[in-house]
Amino acid sequence: MRAVVWITESGWEACVDAARERLPADAQTTLLHVAAAAIESLAEHGPAHRLGRRRPPPGAPLRAVSDEAARALLDEAAARLGREVEKVALRGRVEREVVNACADADLLVLVRDGEDRPGPKSLGPQARFVVDHAPCELLLAWAGRPRP
Repeated sequence: MRAVVWITESGWEACVDAARERLPADAQTTLLHVAAAAIESLAEHGPAHRLGRRRPPPGAPLRAVSDEAARALLDEAAARLGREVEKVALRGRVEREVVNACADADLLVLVRDGEDRPGPKSLGPQARFVVDHAPCELLLAWAGRPRP
């Protein structure tokens, strides 16, 4: 079995816990983090520049901070999972990168990213896209206990 565990900044602990509890010990597991490329573009060309403020230097410093944060998050998730994993950090349109990363996976483990109550808004736009288009089975976890 090949499983992808989609790690996001919010709720990653619940996602990793669900994977630890439900994946077989011999599952080939990939921890996946995707950084939104649009954020760097906004920081470089966003409204601060139009207000007369100095523009930050292009890409590299912000990307380095983003890459380091992704590595740290993946390391922390791997330690919590407690098994051998492949760690993958990507950049781009988050929902499309996640779907593409699942091309040869049997299972995707993800956490709800919307409101903490049952209903259609318990999934944000990115998770909704992934749920609708993932080419594999899904394990969808709550980030916390859902409110009634």
